[in-house]
Amino acid sequence: MTDTDRRGSARRVGGHAVTVLAVLLVWVALVAPAPVPGWSASLLALVRIPVEGLVLVVAMLALHGAVRRWLEILLGILLGALLLVRVFDAAFLATLYRPFNPLTDWRHVGSAKDLVADAAGPVTALLAVAAAGLLVVALVVAGPLAVRRTGALVDRHRDGAARTGAALAAAWLACATLGVSVAPGVPVASSSTAALAVHEVGSVQANLRDRDVFAAEIPVDPFRDTPAPDLLTALRGKDVVLVFVESYGRVGVEQSPEVAAALDSGAGALRAAGYSSRSAWLTSPTFGGISWLAHSTLQSGLWVSSQQRYDQLLDTRRLTLSRAFGQAGWRTVAVVPANRRDWPEGTAFYGHEEVYDARTLGYAGPGFGYAPMPDQYTLSAFDRLELARRDRPPVMAEVDLVTSHVPWAPLPRLVDWATIGDGSVFMSQAGKATPRDVVWRSTSGVRTAYGQSVAYSLDSMVSFLRGTHDDDLVVIVLGDHQPASVVSGPNASHDVPVSVIARDPTVLDRIHTWRWQEGLRPGTDAPVWPMDRFRDRFLTAFSPRAGGG
Repeated sequence: MTDTDRRGSARRVGGHAVTVLAVLLVWVALVAPAPVPGWSASLLALVRIPVEGLVLVVAMLALHGAVRRWLEILLGILLGALLLVRVFDAAFLATLYRPFNPLTDWRHVGSAKDLVADAAGPVTALLAVAAAGLLVVALVVAGPLAVRRTGALVDRHRDGAARTGAALAAAWLACATLGVSVAPGVPVASSSTAALAVHEVGSVQANLRDRDVFAAEIPVDPFRDTPAPDLLTALRGKDVVLVFVESYGRVGVEQSPEVAAALDSGAGALRAAGYSSRSAWLTSPTFGGISWLAHSTLQSGLWVSSQQRYDQLLDTRRLTLSRAFGQAGWRTVAVVPANRRDWPEGTAFYGHEEVYDARTLGYAGPGFGYAPMPDQYTLSAFDRLELARRDRPPVMAEVDLVTSHVPWAPLPRLVDWATIGDGSVFMSQAGKATPRDVVWRSTSGVRTAYGQSVAYSLDSMVSFLRGTHDDDLVVIVLGDHQPASVVSGPNASHDVPVSVIARDPTVLDRIHTWRWQEGLRPGTDAPVWPMDRFRDRFLTAFSPRAGGG
């Protein structure tokens, strides 16, 4: 065999391989099922007959010229885009327990990159973004090329393609009539791509309609016209701290022995220090992440369940809890240790007079996983910067505790509060805790690390409260959302625990009609409220002359 023959043979083999890959890509794009909550991928889904494929073969046999070429391009782009949607749906369901929203979720790319950088390092983050970008480009470009290659195969074997198409059409009708499936919920007679396309169009239309629905809800506020002197009169003179504990969800309270032990021991320690507490459940609008939806829901009294709603809300002057406290005479601050850039919405929308972040909290120690500083330092800095100041007005603060953010490792240890200073005391712990790559070797290791990190956050808060001598301090502590599905498991609720803690018994007397349970650990029968109900009920309880309901 001559060199020319060898090159020709290699080209034919290569051409056949490319054709096989093209047909396989088109086939996968046509038969891959749309992910749903609790789904699991299976190769059996590929052993199906796509009705869209049969229509595609008929179109290729019937059409020619420019119309055929444009059809191949458009169908290829559509199939590539729908395959991308399936990939993104699977990723979102695995973490946030909801499908991908093509209208708004692309805006989370920056946040996802920052999260990966904080959790796994900047190099990994850049590689992940590059890989995602390549996947998008590859599928959008490869889709039309694959359809065109498949069309060329049909042209070369028109009679065989027609006979095969007719046989598969008959098989599709038979399987559809008999309800034959390769797995539960995965029928042999497939129309999943058409169904997904219809669903995505409907989802976009529903989101566009929701914009108008939410725009009508925002101005409806029973407290909008309440005079400042009538707001929060029952809390005058008291410092009020709203503490969000990252990923502090119902699964932690009910399934993690570390969290349960921290709550029980913490409740006892607080009782010994003169505190009382009441607890219940709130249903969060988000799951596994995107915590700003929970923060805005609690603060605004509106159900902020999407990025679209969040963006709409930020452009308004809706009365937030922080703004209500500010109008009533409190100094309002936010402590956001994970932020490293300006956050104008903190002042413009939420009404915080001061926003402390990673740049202004004065931390000089090492980071721990996602958290740039331990929660214990965050609370110490808040005390130093605000509560310990003399001749000040009462403070209302929202404080974020983020040590319990994924990846839940490495984990800091509590130190003597007197030694914290600028946080350099934590340098001695650097490199000694269990690293994230060890934790993430098994699901059980991840779940244990999650429980330990939430317990650390709760222990930090309880230790902080025990050390303060402020008898007029009121603390509301709650989770923002459940942890990701790797911890929560399938079919988990959106519930998070919430507690009100105070030394002054009149504070809890104000909420006795809520029927919340004593202690820090709500039981399975504790009240469950949608998170957007909290604002109005809180303002009503502590603003007896206001017009809320």
